[in-house]
Amino acid sequence: MTACSSNFTRTSRPEVERDMAQEPQSASDDDVRVARTRRDVGRAALRVLTEAGGRSFSHAEVAAEAGYSRTTLYTHWPTKVDLVTLALESVGRMPHGEPTGDAKTDLVRELRAFRQAFVDVKLDQILMALAQWGTTVDEIAAIRDSIVEDGEGVARAILADVASGDELEAAVAMLSGVVVCPALMYGRVPSDDVIDQAVTIVLRAFGVPSEG
Repeated sequence: MTACSSNFTRTSRPEVERDMAQEPQSASDDDVRVARTRRDVGRAALRVLTEAGGRSFSHAEVAAEAGYSRTTLYTHWPTKVDLVTLALESVGRMPHGEPTGDAKTDLVRELRAFRQAFVDVKLDQILMALAQWGTTVDEIAAIRDSIVEDGEGVARAILADVASGDELEAAVAMLSGVVVCPALMYGRVPSDDVIDQAVTIVLRAFGVPSEG
């Protein structure tokens, strides 16, 4: 990603431009402007990505949403991959709790956190947008795979104690699918009871007690 400088051009927020003109010129002020611009463009890129989808994602759309010129965006984030990466930086990584040692408790907690990401940051829309490019753009595929790995990683580690190979892959797919499938197909996320039952069924298949 191209490094950002302090020479950002705003196009639709004159009140912000006036405030910036009145600020003292110093290295720290430059840092503030750089951080503010990254934040503004990143959040705008995420909104466009989740609301308009991958096909409509463009420098022009993000620039209009953020209130910066297209020249600024092309200068500092010259490709769509750069803008997508910036958008996902504003999402951050999904939260994971400390393991308790109880497989059911930990798996249920992970699936609930995964579910919450679909609600909080519209993860379903992000994955759908990335899927539109992922088969043709290697960098986008890598971003998609990183998100999936982050979402499934803890559950995979827990299940690796009782399964391996194809059985492990199937178990991970079943549990992640409990959240992903209804979100993508029906526009809703599973209830606590559905998540609880899914974990119970998978653990029972491997002979793991799941009364917790």
